[in-house]
Amino acid sequence: MSGTSPAVTSGRTLNLVLATAASVAGFWAWNSVATLGAFYTQNLELTPATTGILVAMPVFVGSLGRIVVGALTDKYGGRAMFSFVLLASIIPLMLVAIGGLLSSFALVLGAGLLLGVAGTVFAVGIPFVSAWYDPSRRGFATGVFGAGMGGTALAAFLNPRLVAGIGYFPTHLLIAGVLAAMAALVWFLMKEAPDWEPHHVPVVPKLLDAARTPVTWKMCFLYAVVFGGFVSFATYLPTYLRDIYSFDPAGAGARTAGFALAAVLARPIGGVLADKFGPKPVVVASLAAVAVLAWVVNMRPDGEIPAGLTFVGMAAALGLGTGGVFAWVGVLAPQGKVGSISGVVSAAGGLGGYFPPLIMGATYDAATRSYSIGLLLLVATALAALAFTVWGVQGRVTAAKVQEAR
Repeated sequence: MSGTSPAVTSGRTLNLVLATAASVAGFWAWNSVATLGAFYTQNLELTPATTGILVAMPVFVGSLGRIVVGALTDKYGGRAMFSFVLLASIIPLMLVAIGGLLSSFALVLGAGLLLGVAGTVFAVGIPFVSAWYDPSRRGFATGVFGAGMGGTALAAFLNPRLVAGIGYFPTHLLIAGVLAAMAALVWFLMKEAPDWEPHHVPVVPKLLDAARTPVTWKMCFLYAVVFGGFVSFATYLPTYLRDIYSFDPAGAGARTAGFALAAVLARPIGGVLADKFGPKPVVVASLAAVAVLAWVVNMRPDGEIPAGLTFVGMAAALGLGTGGVFAWVGVLAPQGKVGSISGVVSAAGGLGGYFPPLIMGATYDAATRSYSIGLLLLVATALAALAFTVWGVQGRVTAAKVQEAR
């Protein structure tokens, strides 16, 4: 699309904005259980381990569902799949609300599992926005779209305050209204890229083909670390801040929102840097910073500024890494396979965020108020991923070079 007309240029800008806004709405709903973890802990009388299971449930389905949704996006397009995901998220969201009103752990847990559909919005957007942009600009495009994970910041900041201000059930009604309104905007305003064509290959063979592509599994591992790290912090940080620093729900939510916002702002920067210098140095720098900062977090920096800067630095490092990894996917995935490969990779990222909250809850030492085991495991994982990136993934491919090769 190097010779694109002004109409096409404005069209792709509008569609990138719509896709990003849809992602914000989806992530807001997806993170609604985690951001009210303190509410559920108190009202359902949960242990740290049980709270970890509860907040991880939406992540599980949201992760695995991305595999299928990514492949379906190649077939049906972003407009249809965005609309479906947003509308399909409303029912489980309201079931979660009803479960909370009834103080039913089983209903909140089951509905939270189904609410994972909201998290599949990511696998819709990557192939959709990639189709609108040249390979040399896909790092930028996927980075901007990835900023839609700012919905987690919105959820962390607003949800505890909304519950305190308008009530628990009305808060869920408001989020449901946002999902419905966003689905309507997508359906009536969004368009597919001019050269996009549906791929009618059956889903299962398409996924098997993606699984046989070497780049898929390399990117799966790296994305599981960087995006999984972001998801696990975004979902469990309110609980962590309560247990370690004794913050109330509103204070913990505000700081979690700051963490998520830092990652959101860093993600498009990671994509742009990957376009210019290649994804590899971006991902290497990200993983090195994550390993160091996870160790610092484990040291429990005292004081608002040292602790705050540590968590913001961790978020920025993870954000840079997510932008770098998906820039890699955007330029290396073969034509027609972007949706299926990005679905598998984004599923790995979600699963990477599923297990850490469970581990954090299971290894929490109440006597010493310590999460050391979980944090040291993050240090080890980041170092393993760093070594793999340096020695296991070859080359410093830039999007411009890939475009020339094609």
